[in-house]
Amino acid sequence: MPVLPKPLSRALETSSLAVLVLLFLTRAAHAEGTIDTGDTAWMMTSTLLVLLMALPGLALFYGGLVRTKNLLSVLMQCMFSAGMIGVLWVLVGYSLAFGEGNAFIGDLSMFGLAGITPDSVSGTIPTYVFVMFQGMFAIITPALMLGAFAERMRFSVYAVFITIWVFVVYIPLAHMVWGGGYIATEIEALDFAGGLVVHMSSGFSALVAAIIVGPRLGYGRESMAPNSLPLTVIGAALLWVGWFGFNAGSELAADGVAGLAFLTTQTATVTCLLVWTLIEWVHRGKPTILGAATGLVAGLVAITPACAFVGPLGAIGIGAGAAVICYSAVTFLKPALGYDDSLDVFGVHGVGGAWGALATGIFITEMTGLGYGGQIWAQLVSILLTAVFACSATAIILYGMKAVMGDLRVSEEEEFEGLDLASHSETAYGQGGSN
Repeated sequence: MPVLPKPLSRALETSSLAVLVLLFLTRAAHAEGTIDTGDTAWMMTSTLLVLLMALPGLALFYGGLVRTKNLLSVLMQCMFSAGMIGVLWVLVGYSLAFGEGNAFIGDLSMFGLAGITPDSVSGTIPTYVFVMFQGMFAIITPALMLGAFAERMRFSVYAVFITIWVFVVYIPLAHMVWGGGYIATEIEALDFAGGLVVHMSSGFSALVAAIIVGPRLGYGRESMAPNSLPLTVIGAALLWVGWFGFNAGSELAADGVAGLAFLTTQTATVTCLLVWTLIEWVHRGKPTILGAATGLVAGLVAITPACAFVGPLGAIGIGAGAAVICYSAVTFLKPALGYDDSLDVFGVHGVGGAWGALATGIFITEMTGLGYGGQIWAQLVSILLTAVFACSATAIILYGMKAVMGDLRVSEEEEFEGLDLASHSETAYGQGGSN
């Protein structure tokens, strides 16, 4: 091997040292809040993936499950949530969720995103991107609830309800969990991507809303079969794709933790889909595509709070548990209690979100450095707090609205005619399809 001249050798050593120093300084600057273009590109993609979940994912998933005469009403409710909550989030929602405030709610220091500029940084991404990413969560969460009272709530009531609910339920929970509030700092519960904030809040609120609004006309006596299972399957597939942005994007960086969340999200989902299908096959004698679609969504819901805190085996345990627990809630609990949760929002999102939050403590891995028993207790406390808060707040909102606005649901004639015509003067397929 040839020996380099000493001057050249010293020059190379000096250059190598300079490169190492430069790399160190670059990494230090990166850690201090410099915008990273790779992280930013990933987060802008994740933001769009979460929007894909709401429109068209959730809209098609729910739209295919209702009767033909109510299909457009569901699509409209999903789209309206994007419009109403999207505007409110930029004006005051983000500030109340992520402003300093107190342990339960933020302040209005960032009203209209005041003080945020293109140079503002959250972690390693522009704050504007973080605002939009969190805004997509705020858009889809109230839309999840509509499945519980689909085909019967007045559109004006829905519009007012989700507006109040976002301020009273969603934003305080987002602040308590992700904005440095009570659940994160005092209870020290873990919720990586929204098991408490998104799924439990909407699922338990949906149950209360379904009970207060009352069942659909003919519920339990008439066939209320889905109008288009292909639409539902397409919607479920879009939810599946978008959920990777929902979960892995919550790391706010393109790194190993995002990769872990990506892996566990897929693993729990396919496990729940498989186990749900097998359970249904044994229980009913035949597997159904509706069951498979419901199972994959239940798996996505359950892994959401835990996706960055468990490994692959934990993800399998969470997915399998979600299949058993959510299938039981949908198949046995709902008929036993007699409530008309039209599209099983509580059984999938409420129960699945609670299981996922608890399972975070059960399957948490050693890499977090957290104790198992203590974390289970923290998760249980957060589950109880979220359930009680969401249920009581939703009941107060709806009973207050009933006192001011009158009946929460359309008339019997309008319900029989269908909300598409009664509320929007439109039909999904021309003059056809009256069921």
